[in-house]
Amino acid sequence: MAYKVVITGAFNTGKSTFISTASEIPVVSTDKPITDSLVTIKETTTVALDYGRTTVRGCIFHLFGTPGQERFDFMCDILSQEADAYLILVDSTDRSTLTFARQALRQVSRCRAPYLIVATKQDGLRPMSIEAIANSLKLPSVDQVVACDPRQKESVYAVLERLCSLLE
Repeated sequence: MAYKVVITGAFNTGKSTFISTASEIPVVSTDKPITDSLVTIKETTTVALDYGRTTVRGCIFHLFGTPGQERFDFMCDILSQEADAYLILVDSTDRSTLTFARQALRQVSRCRAPYLIVATKQDGLRPMSIEAIANSLKLPSVDQVVACDPRQKESVYAVLERLCSLLE
C-alpha cells in the first residue's frame, strides 16, 4: 500500500535530514541559502518541499517535507492535501519547537490522519524527555512520541515501521 506522509516541524528540527536518510531515490530538494539572521544556525533552508520515497515492511511511503520558516507556512497547507499520515518533528533541546507542534496537532486533528511526534536531538544538551514532550503537548499517550536521530537510517526506519503499524 502507498501512503502520502507529510513531515512537518519548526525550523531546524531535522525534516530534510530525515527524508534524505530515509529515501531510496534521489531527494527532490528546494533548499536555498538563508538570507536573514537564521544564517547563524545553518546555511540553507527548504523553501517549498523535500520529497523522497521509501518502502518499509511493504508500506510505500511518499515523504513530503514542509518548510520550517513561518514565511513558507502556506506550503504546509498545500502539501497536507490528501495526506495519509503525519510526522511532526520536535527539537528535544528547543522548547520553542513545541509551539509549532501544537499548531500542527490542531491541523492534524481536523483531518483525522494518524500521526507521530518525532523527538529529534535527544543526544543534545539537556533534551526534554519523551514524557515531558507528551505532557507538554497534552497527548493522550506517551506512545505517540518517538525518539529519532534523523541522521541514522535505523532510527528513521524504526519511526517508519511504527507509522506503518498505525496505517495497517
